[in-house]
Amino acid sequence: MSTAQLAQLVALAAIWGSSFMFMRIAVPQLGPLWLLEMRLVAASLILLIISRAMRRPLHIRKHWRHYMILGVFNTALPFWAFAYAAQTLPASMLAILNSTAPLWGLLIGFVWRGKPITRRAIVGLLLGMSGVASLVGLGGLAVKPEALFAVILTASAAICYGIASSYAEYAEKVETYANAHGSLWAATLLLLPFIPFAPMPTVWPPGAVAAALILGVLCTGVAYLMYFHLIATAGAPSALTVGYLIPLWGVLWGWLFLDEAVGLHTLLGAGLVLSGTMLVTGFRPSRLLRALKPPTA
Repeated sequence: MSTAQLAQLVALAAIWGSSFMFMRIAVPQLGPLWLLEMRLVAASLILLIISRAMRRPLHIRKHWRHYMILGVFNTALPFWAFAYAAQTLPASMLAILNSTAPLWGLLIGFVWRGKPITRRAIVGLLLGMSGVASLVGLGGLAVKPEALFAVILTASAAICYGIASSYAEYAEKVETYANAHGSLWAATLLLLPFIPFAPMPTVWPPGAVAAALILGVLCTGVAYLMYFHLIATAGAPSALTVGYLIPLWGVLWGWLFLDEAVGLHTLLGAGLVLSGTMLVTGFRPSRLLRALKPPTA
């Protein structure tokens, strides 16, 4: 990985890690559904402009069902669950729980496709679930019903990502950029009928609106482009290491700008979840270090 690619990887992790902070800023003023629709519209328009400039069509008539399925499970449901949970949970915890998606993906692959689970993966699952239990129990969330419900919602978002991954593995092959662009528009249209039933914000604070637009333009639209560019230039294995850096940035942004406490339960939970995810995915820390190592002269 070149120095430029390394910088892009770290920047992408920082951007995606900041998305949980921006949700925490915007959702108390705008509500989950209005925040989500603003995010999706902003991201979809950015990708539409770029796709027009790059002449990358979606072939909607051919792939619309595919986009709808991805729009539901990879975008609409998980984005809404995170936005709703952001009303209660700190950004650091949202970022850590988001990284449990591979754990759920393993279980879904076993139940849905009969894919075998190794002993190493079982240990990883146990570690990951122990990490979630540490976040909930040691963080005092177990005695707060609203917080416990938010944790369950966040876990359901990670489960949705697992379902989408399992589906995409066997679905029709569509270009990755078109998958992102098409699923964003599908999610935007799917959620639109629910907007009239969502309480409209009485005020539109500039800070909350700005956070929602940054969430859509930067953390979704631009971040998708950066990710696909990394896949094309550095390869998928190197690009995927971003998933192990996002929780670190999520915790850092929450601590720096939202005054979130980083207690023992946060560090313990994050360590267990990331360790379990690495075991489940077969990822080794040495691979991350090699990916992050700049080239020698």
